[in-house]
Amino acid sequence: MSIRIGADVGGTFTDVVLERADGSFASTKVLTTHEGPEQGILAGIEQLAAECRVALADVDQIIHGTTLATNALIERRGAHTALVTTEGFRDVIETRTEGRFEQYDLNIVLPTPLIERRHRYTVAERLNARGEVLLDFDEAGAAAVIDRIEAEGYEAVAVGFMHSYRNPMHEQRFRSMLLDRLPDIAVSISSEVSPQMREFERFNTVCANAYVQPLMATYLHRLADELRARGATCPLYLIHSGGGLVSVETAAAFPVRLVESGPAGGAIFAADLAARYGRDRVLSYDMGGTTAKIALIEDYTPQTAKTFEVARTTRFKKGSGMPISIPVIEMIEIGAGGGSIASVDTLGQIRIGPHSAGSEPGPAAYDLGGDAPTVTDANVQLGRLHPDTFGATSIRLSPERAGDAIDAAVGSKLGMDTDTAAIGIAEVVDENMTNAARVHAVENGKDLAGFSMIAFGGGAPLHATRLMDKLGLEELFVPPGAGVGSAIGFLRAPFAYEAIRSHYARLDAFDPAVVNQVLGELRDEAETFVRQGTDADLVVERQVSMRYKGQGWEIPVRLADGDFDDFAAEGLAAAFTKAYEEFFGRSIDDLPIETVSWAVRVASVLDLPEPVEAVDARDPVTVETKRPIFDPVISERVESAVIERDGLGSGATVAGPAVIIEAQTTTVLGTHHQAVVQPDGSLRITRTAVAEKGASS
Repeated sequence: MSIRIGADVGGTFTDVVLERADGSFASTKVLTTHEGPEQGILAGIEQLAAECRVALADVDQIIHGTTLATNALIERRGAHTALVTTEGFRDVIETRTEGRFEQYDLNIVLPTPLIERRHRYTVAERLNARGEVLLDFDEAGAAAVIDRIEAEGYEAVAVGFMHSYRNPMHEQRFRSMLLDRLPDIAVSISSEVSPQMREFERFNTVCANAYVQPLMATYLHRLADELRARGATCPLYLIHSGGGLVSVETAAAFPVRLVESGPAGGAIFAADLAARYGRDRVLSYDMGGTTAKIALIEDYTPQTAKTFEVARTTRFKKGSGMPISIPVIEMIEIGAGGGSIASVDTLGQIRIGPHSAGSEPGPAAYDLGGDAPTVTDANVQLGRLHPDTFGATSIRLSPERAGDAIDAAVGSKLGMDTDTAAIGIAEVVDENMTNAARVHAVENGKDLAGFSMIAFGGGAPLHATRLMDKLGLEELFVPPGAGVGSAIGFLRAPFAYEAIRSHYARLDAFDPAVVNQVLGELRDEAETFVRQGTDADLVVERQVSMRYKGQGWEIPVRLADGDFDDFAAEGLAAAFTKAYEEFFGRSIDDLPIETVSWAVRVASVLDLPEPVEAVDARDPVTVETKRPIFDPVISERVESAVIERDGLGSGATVAGPAVIIEAQTTTVLGTHHQAVVQPDGSLRITRTAVAEKGASS
């Protein structure tokens, strides 16, 4: 056992957790310092170290997740970047694909490409889809492009040539020429960042990597230096979007893999709790200050994907953002955090987000200069949050400022009193999150009936029981440390890396030797990254993406261990047919089957989590303090119990209406909810009776 620290930088708060050698932990929340995110981390670490009487030299591991790369892409605050591509393909990232996120909108405005046309250059060269040279690399033309790059003073260059995923020789040659001339420039090549077919997604991914690389490399090395200056001697690791740990060097080289690092930690946190309780179908609900994230966990494992979108521009619709093709824990993310700003649109409807007040200036109730009404302000107005029980010691809530902001921006425009406007804000954000959960489940072919919910993040326990009602779920867990769940999840993550490469093959012309070579190279690549952080035993998972000939997209198929032999094609066909039937209900006869891309994930082996036997209600909690809190099910304020979570032992039972308060979050129970404290300190919340009106509205 060792002393470890997890630090999660969010849009509003920076969460820091210190895990002691005995497995217990201490945690804190500090406001995120956007101008220098490392300052918030360092402040939180120093605060916890002092409280726990731990010297930084005694810390064995620091694990960090950050939204810095995501924010740089969304806010377009990256490096001065050029894209170099194959002649004739300069506009791929702008012309996109034939897909339209608004099918019938004649005036549709497509997202602006990350790199403007005047910063995109071409070189004459061409490979075919088998990686064979059709047109030799034009050295003179490449040298002329490098002249332009030097003259324009670019900080970073993205290189994406056609079919380089099959043969990287031309991309490597251009990089070599560029670094010979400009050794300090940041260069990303698509054959290393995302060696997958579909040039639009691949080019976007390498552009994103190059765009944030100087920023992230500078930040990560600055953070590492600051930690060393304060006495830390342990390594610093980053959690990537796929839910594994990597070294600072890997993160600095491939920062695009950090785009969903914080939310990935939250999904791992939820999966760990699901395994402890033996819940094999779980809805993970993570709500922070800026966004809400919802993920599905089955068989104690978060669902994963090979692509996702950043910076969706039109009501978070699929297809309206920037596609990134890297391994990622699959989730839906919407602008519905505590700091999400409420407004009234031209139709007189209340809208929430996607803009957030963040930590600067923050919700109006924080009294730090913010004057826009947020979800947090609505919760203050409705009594769910209160100055006397708000966990952040550095913030003194101001109900007056919260009410004034709600009145000015919502109530006065709709002719509502302050309470009614606050109810509207809370109900709209709850419905937005509920709809996101339904959509995510449907898109993954799942019915949420029988799922349990796990809620964490500073805002989720405030809203989770309402979502539970709306979704018709019967069980909700709020684990200990829920307010800093993602940071705790970092400490539960393995060292892991997933290597992917597109390699097309028809099963009726399958060459097992070639595929064995591809899988072997992918394993070596992934293991090299994992071994930078651990010498533990490793587990290897393999997957292939397959489709019927003529289809545009493929489905994942898990592979068994061992090399392929001459009978591999038959086994792959059977595995694909079974997977296809599970996805779509039936298979298709007499169509050739194709393999498109192969993936190998290597991860360190972790100890299995200790199982927890759930306990039933037995010790009713005596209520000493009450305050009026609005209950949306009965549409009125009710005197609700105020309970300190720290004083509750296993079996303690809290009947709603109530608020259960703790340092970093607050759990709200409606009139028909009951919470029972479990042996590990989790709150297991169930519905004692479904209200006649509004429980699932």
